[in-house]
Amino acid sequence: MHDRTISRRALLTATAVAAAAVTTSTAAASPVSARTPVALRDRLRRLVARMSLEEKVGQLFVMRVYGHSATDPDQADVNANLAEIGVRDAAELISTYHVGGIIYFAWAHNTRDPHQIAGLSNGIQRAGLAQRTPLPLLVATDQEHGIVARVGKPATLLPGAMALGASRSHSGAREAARIAGAELAAMGINQNYAPDADVNVNPANPVIGVRSFGADPGAVAGMVAAQVTGYQSAGIATAAKHFPGHGDTTDDSHTSLPTIHHTREQWTELDAPPFRAAIAAGVTSIMTAHIVVPALDPSGDPATLSHPIVTGVLREQLGYRGVVVTDALGMEGVRQKYGDARVPVLALKAGVDQLLNPPDLKLAWNAVLTAVKDGELTVRRIEESVLRILELKERLGLFRDPYVTGRDVDRTVGTRAHLAAADRIADSTTTLLANARGLLPLSRRRERNLLVVGADPASPSGTTGPPTTVLATALNELGFSATALSTGTAPTAARIEEAVTAARGKDAVVVATYNVSATSSQRTLVSALAATGVPIVTVAIRNPYDIARLSGVAASLATYSWTDVELRAAARVIAGRVRPRGLLPVPVQRADDPARVLYPVGHGLSY
Repeated sequence: MHDRTISRRALLTATAVAAAAVTTSTAAASPVSARTPVALRDRLRRLVARMSLEEKVGQLFVMRVYGHSATDPDQADVNANLAEIGVRDAAELISTYHVGGIIYFAWAHNTRDPHQIAGLSNGIQRAGLAQRTPLPLLVATDQEHGIVARVGKPATLLPGAMALGASRSHSGAREAARIAGAELAAMGINQNYAPDADVNVNPANPVIGVRSFGADPGAVAGMVAAQVTGYQSAGIATAAKHFPGHGDTTDDSHTSLPTIHHTREQWTELDAPPFRAAIAAGVTSIMTAHIVVPALDPSGDPATLSHPIVTGVLREQLGYRGVVVTDALGMEGVRQKYGDARVPVLALKAGVDQLLNPPDLKLAWNAVLTAVKDGELTVRRIEESVLRILELKERLGLFRDPYVTGRDVDRTVGTRAHLAAADRIADSTTTLLANARGLLPLSRRRERNLLVVGADPASPSGTTGPPTTVLATALNELGFSATALSTGTAPTAARIEEAVTAARGKDAVVVATYNVSATSSQRTLVSALAATGVPIVTVAIRNPYDIARLSGVAASLATYSWTDVELRAAARVIAGRVRPRGLLPVPVQRADDPARVLYPVGHGLSY
């Protein structure tokens, strides 16, 4: 890790002196300030005025980069960087384009382990301070927890949004965010693209689902505010997303351009409350959605490129003055109507500040430069966004000291206290939907011999699972004799027969289900197992709607994700070590008549 004395010496040079000398600057581990003092704002304005146009434009971009190191990535990552960005590594990316931020992904090999992540973050900050105008960087990631997690074990993994929504505990949501934020900060990640502020009212939503806290706008608003407070109390920036609300769509903005058909009144009542709550809680950034909302802008432009939505609604109607960041600009939802050279320019004209992960950085960077030189964008407009970005960096303490140490990692990431808190929070999230004849909790005397079958989706972080093994192991540790058999999300006839054979002679079968559809062979699996006469317990490990399409089930649980912490909590409920306390945050509709509700919001059994 970089020596802190050296880091401060490097910072107290050139134009960085103005920001670093401000006594109101907060340390990276301190709560994020809600406002920037006037004196500091004036100093930051003078800093912006001394920057070149290229440096100003660069500050608007947050970019991916391959590799575990800022200066010495593996050759395969060098090759990927050269092919996609035209640079060898993160340091060259920063020196060439002066980017204001970097986003980490597991698939980009940025997140191997906590100490490596801290070293990468320090290398990125050293590169930022080595520029002609020394500037620290925002280092971001998507660590929503639940089904979206870029950093895995040994970092603490916590229940995701809908699981927390099922707990109805603001204090639990706040504590989860504080723990997650503290661990990210210790690894040098200072901006988390969370929490999700979408109100998921469409069971067919392919992109949000359990990433949302639920279907009730008031309940979602409370959870969003709690998480914003928790994250920012740990000294990192947050990004409530996806404005103006991605919760009612059957299309995925990664692959298409969804349309939200809410009226303006419906948007005000349904979609707006969580964003209003985030703003009231002092959220430091808001992420836009690549969705069309005709009631807010009839032009057909995605919200990311819409001046009526970003400036008219978010800035003027809701009064938001912080940083606005786009969702990833490589997503098809924002690329369908305009080319990649127009998208960043139009986003800035709409009122956006940060341009996230364009597919072709050189093209996007030069497009913005050209738009300024041609007069389509003014220098003043660019400087407005740069000032907001630098204010955020100052609030995070990055001008004072952007570095982390090995000691920060060791005393914070994946600690025993954090892991215990994760289990405690998870214990309040598991929802018991059905429990015919009081089958649950299982008795170690009557139902000792168990079979655990079902879906084994890949771990969100690449470090947990597989789900059937985690469930079986947890049940064994609780005194049962459980055997795991993975049957997958689309079990074949041969695999189903294997499971039926294995079930004979067992006292009960636990089936992990994953987004069961009308044509899913998971339905056949459950029916075939039920026909053996062995009691069946299903555990919906993603969306909680599976129970509506299954028959012959004696008991059914929802965990809202398949990460270890939630599966272990489900095992404790099955074994009777904890009572099920989760309440449905979304309604489960009947499969044969979606207009009728099978289980309403707030449903949840206990014992």
